[in-house]
Amino acid sequence: MTVEEFEEFYAQAVARLTGQLYVMTGDLQEAQDVVQEAFVKAWVRRGRLERDGRPEAWIRTVAWRLAVSRWRFRRRSADAWGWGSGAAEHVAPPDPDHVVLVDALRELPAQQRRTLTLHYLCDLTVEQIAGETGLSASTIKTHLVRGRAALAHRLQDPRMEEAPDV
Repeated sequence: MTVEEFEEFYAQAVARLTGQLYVMTGDLQEAQDVVQEAFVKAWVRRGRLERDGRPEAWIRTVAWRLAVSRWRFRRRSADAWGWGSGAAEHVAPPDPDHVVLVDALRELPAQQRRTLTLHYLCDLTVEQIAGETGLSASTIKTHLVRGRAALAHRLQDPRMEEAPDV
């Protein structure tokens, strides 16, 4: 991939990948950081990245692994020092629907959340997800079914339930 091709690829893919990693991690700043770091790693190997060789999948996988590594590092550090998470900064409240969705996604196991993101947000097939994650197709299907069921349960709107017949 030439410098110009890489720059074009970056311009087309960075926002999409950041959004995908945000859904996977639940943390926008973390998603931005790991996607940028993955692009830096891709820049070094851009000569080997081929446009037809699914460089977006490569970057998404590297970004996911970076996010997991960072989480593990923070977890080990906090455990070692006996620290909890720091005080949250005050920010304007987000849209209530956004909060409900993010909370519901955060309650899912990480693999289910990642699988749902790859399938619904990245529009990957079960086979493509299996190739990217290293999981079997049947495991991917199981994660999709369980994740959809869990989200459906968590996202039920009590206002939409039918009133009992009188």
